[in-house]
Amino acid sequence: MYESMLSFPGAVFGDFERLRRELNEALAPTGLPSSIRSVAPGSFPAVNVGNTPGSVEVYAFAPGIDASKIEVSIDRGVLTLAGERRLTGAPDEQKKTSVYGRERISGAFRRAISLPDDVDVDQVQASYRDGVLRVSIARKASAQPRRITVQ
Repeated sequence: MYESMLSFPGAVFGDFERLRRELNEALAPTGLPSSIRSVAPGSFPAVNVGNTPGSVEVYAFAPGIDASKIEVSIDRGVLTLAGERRLTGAPDEQKKTSVYGRERISGAFRRAISLPDDVDVDQVQASYRDGVLRVSIARKASAQPRRITVQ
């Protein structure tokens, strides 16, 4: 008479999740992040954040920026990346050029990334190569797993 929930098709739940996401996108105010940890679509620079057993790794994809003009700072557990991207190779607006599309973001930017509590802010390395800013923050030695020998 009643079917078991275990035999209920799993694809239905996937359809509900897809519908929920589509409704959130349709009803959410445009350009605003969907949660406190996310950012608005099109935020610059795009970042990947990950970790290794010994460090937290942040990669920011920011082509066309002078490395000496990128500011990297850590304050109270928040990594901040800031700088300015100048628009080069674009039509000159003083010549009354009609622009039909502009997809490259230009101007000042600032990204803030929350860091875990076990990072050592005294051991930070930052490098910029081929349009990718890499920031590596070491974890505190006290947070590292260590092996204890049994006597």
